[in-house]
Amino acid sequence: MELRAAHRATRLALVLLALLLVVPATAGAEPKRPKQFYTSPPGYGLTAQKVLKIADRTEAAVSQKEKYGDRLYGVVYTNGPGRWQVSYFFGRKERAQVQLLDANGWVTEQWTGVQVPWKMARGYEGQFGRKFNAAYIFIPMCVLFVLPFLDPRRPFRMVHLDLLALLAFAVSHIYFNKGDISTSTPLAYPPMLYLLARMLWVGFRPKARAQPLVPFFPVFVVALGLLFLVGFRIALNVTDGRVIDVGYAGVIGADRIADGDQLYGEGEWPKGIEKGDTYGPVNYLAYLPWEQVMPWKGRWDELPAAHAAAITFDLLTILGLLVLGRRLRAGPSGTMLGVALAYAWAAFPYSTFVLQSNANDTLIAALVVWALVFLRSPVGRGAMVGLAAAAKFTPLVLAPLFATASADGMRWWRRAVLSSAATIAVIVAAFVPWIPDGGLRELYDRTLGYQAGRESPFSIWGQEPQLEWLHTGVLVFAGVLALAVAFVPRRKSPMQVAALAAAVMLAIELTADHWFYLYIVWFAPLVLVASFLSWRTDTPPGPLDAPPEAIEAPEPPAREVATLT
Repeated sequence: MELRAAHRATRLALVLLALLLVVPATAGAEPKRPKQFYTSPPGYGLTAQKVLKIADRTEAAVSQKEKYGDRLYGVVYTNGPGRWQVSYFFGRKERAQVQLLDANGWVTEQWTGVQVPWKMARGYEGQFGRKFNAAYIFIPMCVLFVLPFLDPRRPFRMVHLDLLALLAFAVSHIYFNKGDISTSTPLAYPPMLYLLARMLWVGFRPKARAQPLVPFFPVFVVALGLLFLVGFRIALNVTDGRVIDVGYAGVIGADRIADGDQLYGEGEWPKGIEKGDTYGPVNYLAYLPWEQVMPWKGRWDELPAAHAAAITFDLLTILGLLVLGRRLRAGPSGTMLGVALAYAWAAFPYSTFVLQSNANDTLIAALVVWALVFLRSPVGRGAMVGLAAAAKFTPLVLAPLFATASADGMRWWRRAVLSSAATIAVIVAAFVPWIPDGGLRELYDRTLGYQAGRESPFSIWGQEPQLEWLHTGVLVFAGVLALAVAFVPRRKSPMQVAALAAAVMLAIELTADHWFYLYIVWFAPLVLVASFLSWRTDTPPGPLDAPPEAIEAPEPPAREVATLT
């Protein structure tokens, strides 16, 4: 009995070892049709005939055969060393996919429905964020995100709800990591709807509150926490971060710019990332400095330039929030506000998620934050919005709001013209040098046209086509909102601008046919600014301080509700 148990344990260990060795080695493998159907290919023990018989018995194959009958047919591929893949087609569309090991014929994966074409819907462990998804990292970051702002004496204060709403995307994310996108996708909408309603309320009905934003921790403790988080997140990125296709495209685009090659066009990009030219030129220009320092080697390797760019975008966002706090409030109150904003960003799990994925979405967060920093300058804020729009298009919806952000009576239209002119000038200057041979039509087809035309299961609109009437209504609402907030309210404080900008971005994301957790950072810093500005950030007197009549009165919290001039 002991000998038999030892044999079983040995066989199990060998199988597990084979899985560990084979899966990483075939992560980027291209499926290939074997030349012989009844003879094993070189290096393989099974034949295509045997593999097809095994795959035909799987639940995925059986269910699709019941649905499509004899018109469903299987095609056998080798899929890297030691692995086979069988794809079942109805016409030209793949309806099911089965993968198995050559060593023993064990089926390792079987997929149907949207999980056939969309690998990101399969719940592969660590494909986005890697160790970010581990409970021992994610849960402590959630705690750190809320901790400085937690006041147990007032459990229902609004800042608690705002922070919890930002964390609520984790519920959806858990199901996404399990490959259950039919559950994960609709669960992403309640937090967005709450935040949309909350930001609209703050934008139209701003209110200053007497309680402190950070009730118990002095500023130096929050600053130390910020320094720790910055160091920890950079270390995690360098040692564990994975560059997804977005970051890979950024590096290739930067390389093409440096070499003087055409940036947009069919056949211009390497195999595997043929649609990498779907972003604006500013996106690729942002990667250029790092690509020159750490050049692309022509393959999808560790891509250190993408890591460096992602870290840079994140640090620019943190720096912008620090500066913004000092811009909005003077003295120690501004310092606390800036440190609190920067800390909240660094502790927010989904800013780390983007950093771990080495995506370009934090570039948008950084540019929007700096638009708030330059809010007193029509040209400055307009230029920042233009740069963001010339990177990923969607931030263009903020242009009307930021154009009129400092409305002050009869002069508001002059500032609106200056801001709009700066936005348009930046966009034109960014795109003109890179118009492809096919002109504006080809540029549109490669960017906005491709993004608007692709089908995706990562939205309720993609999963439930019968909701098209509601989708149309949300689109109309988002468009009207983006234009309306340029004029109502006429006089806007920085808190209102941040809140309304967040509301517009949330409304636009609600309309998206393809939505993903990376997009949370587009509105998260705006939500943080709008939420935090409602609260005091000065230091209240303690029991051992001078009596109240001897203390200089703190600056009224309503200051940030005043109109910009």
